[in-house]
Amino acid sequence: MLGKNKDPRINDDWSIDDWKLLIEIAKDLKKKFKAGVPHDYMTRQTLFMLFFNDSLRTRNSFEAGMTQLGGHAHFLDPSAIYKPALPGEDVPYKTERIADVGRVLSEMGNAISIRIYGDPVEWKYAKGHKIIQEFARWADVPLINMEDDIFHPCQALADWQAIDEHLNGKYEKKKYVMSYAFSGGLKPLAVPTSCVLHTTMMGMDVVFARPKGFELEDSIIARCKEYADMFGGSFEETEDMEAAFEGADIVYPKAWAPRDALVGPWNNRTVPDKELANKLALQARGWICDQRKMDLANKNVKYMHCLPADRGQEVTDEVIDGPNSICFDEAGNRLHSQKALMTAIMGKKE
Repeated sequence: MLGKNKDPRINDDWSIDDWKLLIEIAKDLKKKFKAGVPHDYMTRQTLFMLFFNDSLRTRNSFEAGMTQLGGHAHFLDPSAIYKPALPGEDVPYKTERIADVGRVLSEMGNAISIRIYGDPVEWKYAKGHKIIQEFARWADVPLINMEDDIFHPCQALADWQAIDEHLNGKYEKKKYVMSYAFSGGLKPLAVPTSCVLHTTMMGMDVVFARPKGFELEDSIIARCKEYADMFGGSFEETEDMEAAFEGADIVYPKAWAPRDALVGPWNNRTVPDKELANKLALQARGWICDQRKMDLANKNVKYMHCLPADRGQEVTDEVIDGPNSICFDEAGNRLHSQKALMTAIMGKKE
């Protein structure tokens, strides 16, 4: 059973039984929603949402979800409050220590959710995650990671539900391809990281396709291999997108930044290198999900994407709007899987 103060990050505290339980709850809530059956299980509950980044699916799914559950999602714009700060980054009358913010919000509501990556943390890999961990350290209520610069567990949860539904619960040993797709600029590594971690945990045969320079953190790859051994699937990397698509049951072509363009422990950068990101991306402009590549996969292959998708770069209209695309149902599952998450971890506060 999910513990009250667990936050949805990929770590050893969250077992496969935890995730499977959430999927079953999410599917039940989806049926109730589609049938118009009331499910206001969170009456008088309040979720505080701190968005350091723009959002369509994440913000609206949490707000709509809390409303449907009978509670309230309270949006907090970091630019309109004293900015929560780590120790050593305090600025009088501009910031407030995270230790203080976390404890104050815990006195007023039932959970805190945070989205932070990219420009707000100067593209310093893992700093957003560090901020979420600092909130979790001081908050007395559950902490929800709505995406940081390492993980996007809420997206992975909705993805798991979509795979479960569209493969009729028979996803073990099915071929899943997490592939880079062309797009310029800087984009976080959170989605591909959470996707490969979750699908290896699901026991799928996972292929991670990316051009040279677009690797994930070494410890993430090591954990994928551990999960593949533990849960009966497989994991491999390739620099060949077309070879990866051959015989695939699920394809998930998505852009992210080349690792060395970010500020991370693998280099000596102090600022991100957007020119390098664009240069390496342009070298991989052929990495687009088009119908020719889809034809290499199994006949009933499913196309997935977290959205927003860069049409004409990451994917063609023919694919994303075609019969094999499940990305809009996948997006809709953000509502149901996050409602499952909230009902599981947000206990009543008397």
